[in-house]
Amino acid sequence: MSVELVEVVRSGFRECIHRGSLVVLDPRGEVIVSLGEVHTPVYPRSSNKPLQATAMLRLGFAPRNTAELAIATASHEGESDHIELVEELLAYSGFGEDALQCPADLPGNELARAEVLAAGRAPRPAYMNCSGKHAAMLATCAVNNWPTANYLDSAHPLQRAVVETILDLTGDIEETDLGIDGCGLPIVPVPLINLAHAYSRLATADPDTPEHAVADAIREHPFLISGSGKDDLRLIQAVPGLVCKAGADGIHAGALPNGSAFAFKIDDGHERARLPLTAAVLTRLGIAVDEKLAALASQPVLGGGARVGTVRAVPGVF
Repeated sequence: MSVELVEVVRSGFRECIHRGSLVVLDPRGEVIVSLGEVHTPVYPRSSNKPLQATAMLRLGFAPRNTAELAIATASHEGESDHIELVEELLAYSGFGEDALQCPADLPGNELARAEVLAAGRAPRPAYMNCSGKHAAMLATCAVNNWPTANYLDSAHPLQRAVVETILDLTGDIEETDLGIDGCGLPIVPVPLINLAHAYSRLATADPDTPEHAVADAIREHPFLISGSGKDDLRLIQAVPGLVCKAGADGIHAGALPNGSAFAFKIDDGHERARLPLTAAVLTRLGIAVDEKLAALASQPVLGGGARVGTVRAVPGVF
């Protein structure tokens, strides 16, 4: 059963509770915190993207720079830097935007979306937050001379190889029926404890391995994997060396350079629980609490435009 992880306090009154499940590993991979259903498979959603990018590198995907690799792992906000990278990656691989099979969307970033709407432009697949991953998948198909019209199909050789890599990185889990993610790609259910182990492998991988390359690209380009003001950008800027990736509906996973790692799922999927809970986990793992981390650990609750409360990890939860 899930447990209370994050609370919302307004004017001294406990207004809301976010329940969920959480696992934290030490550098040896031993469990130091286990709350809720950490052995029950969940859909990792976009926390899968670094694992999918690792699979693509193993298959011959050859980004020209770390920025292109970062955009392959991204849940981007559709800002100009994101879209330019997606377009460049497509063009370099011999594709146009019409080859993308992710849904057309508007940018997630409010300013970028307003600019698109003000210019009278329509939703585009490139604006969709997963378009970098899809562009990288097309590039991987091109390298292997695989067809692209059906690259979303779970029977496609690319998707079969992605599943094999995810099973390898996450460890001892049984292959189960696949789901369909929000962008249309197959998704493997993974228990939180296995997801945390996978991130530990990314963070501690040997140089010259695909895992190491993915981790370094995320560390180097936190803006590209997320966007202005987003959780992963703020966390990686606050904690150098952290590798982390948010997923939709309350998923988050990450690891430090020493291999300590975490993964959690918020039952109600609310994003406001992510920052304070991750900040509390990082403190539990020995990260010193400076001004940046303290600000992430206590998110403001506003009343009349003034701060009247906080969103924070439940005191004493671990």
